[in-house]
Amino acid sequence: MATRKTKESKPVLAICYDFDKTLSPDDMQAQGYIQEVYKGDVKAFWNESNAMAEKNEMDSNLAYMYKMVQEAHGRIVFTKQALEEYGAKVTLYPGVEEWFERIKKYGEENGVIVEHYIISSGLKEMIEGTSVAKAGSFERIYASSFMFDDRGVAVWPAQAINYTNKTQFLFRIGKGVLDVNDSGVNDYFAPEDIRVPFRNIVYIGDSATDIPCMKLVNANGGHSIGVYDNNTLDKSKVYKMLQDNRIKYFTPADYTEDSEIDRLVKAIIIRTASNEVLENIHYSCKKEQKQKDIQRSSDENKRKRFDLIIALDGSKSFETTHLIMSDLLAIESWEEEEIEMLLDIAIRNHPVRYLLNDLDVKSFYRNIIKQLPSSTEKSQKVESFFSEE
Repeated sequence: MATRKTKESKPVLAICYDFDKTLSPDDMQAQGYIQEVYKGDVKAFWNESNAMAEKNEMDSNLAYMYKMVQEAHGRIVFTKQALEEYGAKVTLYPGVEEWFERIKKYGEENGVIVEHYIISSGLKEMIEGTSVAKAGSFERIYASSFMFDDRGVAVWPAQAINYTNKTQFLFRIGKGVLDVNDSGVNDYFAPEDIRVPFRNIVYIGDSATDIPCMKLVNANGGHSIGVYDNNTLDKSKVYKMLQDNRIKYFTPADYTEDSEIDRLVKAIIIRTASNEVLENIHYSCKKEQKQKDIQRSSDENKRKRFDLIIALDGSKSFETTHLIMSDLLAIESWEEEEIEMLLDIAIRNHPVRYLLNDLDVKSFYRNIIKQLPSSTEKSQKVESFFSEE
């Protein structure tokens, strides 16, 4: 089983990013690969890819992956290394290079563990080739990827991530079940055991493909942020997402220090630290209340058992003894002291002793004798009555 992350002593804030047009101004395929391999314009590549998907009722991500392999045939050896080299050429928005470490450090200074995750429909291999990925900025990169043969050549899609299945990775991150093949993501976790509750998840994206993740995070008390290009300043998408309650905030895609998103995420970190203090107090109160309920239930059960012992001891008729016995049989476990009292009753109470070989009475006494850690003088005496059948 893959190693899982467990709950930390400090709160964890998971910041999840789309990649294309969120951390980078354009689709990663359009920043070198299409121009060099496809030998056509970017728009034509995507038009052909989308037409192929529509014609074949095909996932659009599988379509572009197939087209990348198809166009590379006879032109380049389509390897993981080649994809990483194209990834190294991907342009990043201002401040992205320094952003991840700076935000992690700010979290440390304020008692919050900050982790960065990529959840993208782009190519994992290209993202892994970027300078920020090589610097170890990301806890995990969830993105579409290829399977490679023993020569490193792409032969088949290994993972295709589209806008709907992106949401599964939020649950993986929340539960610390990060491996894509670990079915433990479906296990139940009590709210207080969730490593990264949704209130501590930030999702940063730019378009409609991010809406399922944004909606899920937003609806569960987390923080969804829409970013827009800081050159064109076109806010039409983020306006629509805010109007539809998909996001809580929007900012330009400028990740430099003291930018809007820098101040916003730092404010979220401060709020996370405060929230977790309150949540810990809440769960502490819940734990105490639960323990009190258990104690109350235990006290009530003990009182019920004692009342039945008193009733059995006072029984003066066979009919009453059988009625009490039905209630005694409904109780599964007894304390050792209570068993000794019940055995004493069987020895000296005439109706009980007389009925010891009746099915219900014998069944009850045999059951409680089994619960004793060892045989006692009274238990042996009662068992001797059984042999007198």
